Amino acid sequence: MTSRPRLSICLTVLGLAFSVCTANAEGDWKHATALMGEPKYEKGFERFDYVNPDAPKGGELRMSEEGTFDTFNQVLARGDTAVGLSLVFDTLMVPSEEEVSVSYGLVAEGVSFPDDISEATFRIREEAKWADGEPITPEDVIFSFESYKTHNPLQASYYVHVVSAEKTGERDVTFTFDETNNKELPQILGQLTVVPKHWWEGERENGGERDISKTTLEPVMGSGPYRIASFSPGSTIRYELRDDYWAKDLNVNVGRNNFGTISYTYFADSNVELEAFRAGNVDFRQENSASRWATAYDFPDVQSGKVIREEIENPLRATGIMQAMAPNMRREKFQDERVRRALNYAFDFETLNHNLAYDGLTRIDSFFWGTELASSGLPAGREKEILEGLKDKVPEEVFTTPYENPVGGDPQKLRSNLREALKLFKEAGYELKVNKLVNSESGEQFGFEILLQSASFERSVLPYVNDLKRIGIDARIRTVDTAQYTNRVRSFDYDLIWVVWAQSLNPGNEQYNYWGSKSVDIEGSRNYVGISDPAIDELIPRIVYADDRDELVALTRALDRILLAHHYVVPLFYSRAVKVAYRNTIAHPSELPYYGLGFPDAWWSKQAGD
Repeated sequence: MTSRPRLSICLTVLGLAFSVCTANAEGDWKHATALMGEPKYEKGFERFDYVNPDAPKGGELRMSEEGTFDTFNQVLARGDTAVGLSLVFDTLMVPSEEEVSVSYGLVAEGVSFPDDISEATFRIREEAKWADGEPITPEDVIFSFESYKTHNPLQASYYVHVVSAEKTGERDVTFTFDETNNKELPQILGQLTVVPKHWWEGERENGGERDISKTTLEPVMGSGPYRIASFSPGSTIRYELRDDYWAKDLNVNVGRNNFGTISYTYFADSNVELEAFRAGNVDFRQENSASRWATAYDFPDVQSGKVIREEIENPLRATGIMQAMAPNMRREKFQDERVRRALNYAFDFETLNHNLAYDGLTRIDSFFWGTELASSGLPAGREKEILEGLKDKVPEEVFTTPYENPVGGDPQKLRSNLREALKLFKEAGYELKVNKLVNSESGEQFGFEILLQSASFERSVLPYVNDLKRIGIDARIRTVDTAQYTNRVRSFDYDLIWVVWAQSLNPGNEQYNYWGSKSVDIEGSRNYVGISDPAIDELIPRIVYADDRDELVALTRALDRILLAHHYVVPLFYSRAVKVAYRNTIAHPSELPYYGLGFPDAWWSKQAGD
């Protein structure tokens, strides 16, 4: 049973409370940014504590990926970008996995901003160079920023409050904001991936000009620790560690980037991926299926110790998860709240968890599940005050009824839940006729398509579809290839999809993209449901500009409560630990970073040098 789609192991959702000492625009340069407290490491630190500074360099890491790829241009929100491209590029700053939302200088040696945070200036390291030896310049940073804003709607939304970027010194780039005191903006700009202007404006080796507005399978050049060594379109890609990487001895890179080569092989589905791992052709696997974890890892290499299994909670310690079936309210049939609520009554999590996941999963009941930001019970204290200030804009039940998912697990409970679903559908204008749920006025049967990107999700969704059919709903599953799925989701061409929102302990500007009204019609946004709600629109900027941690927590819990009360999604399930299996030819530090796996950055090959 699929517990979640593949996620990046290092989740870096962004947020608030930028507590790094604010700097004067005249040049009080800061080596790090922190959204909670102070950075752990002072200027000039030697390395991150969680890395092994003596890790050998070399050896191979063989990985797998589901689907295909057709472009190396990661700037565009178009095509299927090859996995692993982040190995080729550097960002202005790099996050620490043992701190929440803390970043240290990489391409940028420091950042400076005035007390009102009306702008932020990044100073590029003098030694920063591209793979061809050319220096990284302010013009490169400006070109990167403008390219992302122009050609990637998601990034345009992410940087919506950054209105300009200009060269303000030999090595300085200043970003100007359209608002003040947004403590998150310098942090998220530090995440900017820098691409080479001169390369993209040059000519291809086989002739013709490059165009950053188009997909390409020409190996891209970056400034990062690896380069694309070889590839087979849509099938395999191999990255090779650069001996001449400009930042290999920089403090943030000590003990990192250890594998000599990192290769990815694409497979049609996750079951084939697993077989490749079992056969010894893949070195590392993050298992997202609870049933497979329980039943498919008792093979000879596990028994002999050649394959190591671990369940590690670290990556989820600072991450709130909402995994759900998301109905698209751009479709009229899902705009009635009673319809959306009824869809949850038809989902029998308990039976599914027992039969397919060996009771290894937990039902999600918050958009910030697993963190202190999750609402529970009835609102009290400051949270209640916030909601009372929005009383005319929020459902009454936020004050009277704690959110609870329907509970199934046996035929009697399921029948009761389905009866409640039919009651809600009747209130919304539907009735059951000849085993079909039809619109009372038009006579049209209620139905929809659940769009999936992998066949591995089907066994988790099929029981839900069957229960929906029991109350006369024409529910169907459609599984499409990665390219088609990506394009349909970007253009909101779906009824229901399986999605994950990952939240940090410091929610911030990304909330506009998730639930803000302005993101409803922006293709590529993560407002998958199509939420446009005045109370939510009012809360988001208050979260972004919250003065302290207590206020942030109260505001976020209020947001969570409103999202739940409108029944925007059918919450699914998750595991409280990341399940990984890997061959004993690779190793990791004895103490992993508190908030991550450090993979693959801090891992290494035991065969390095062989």
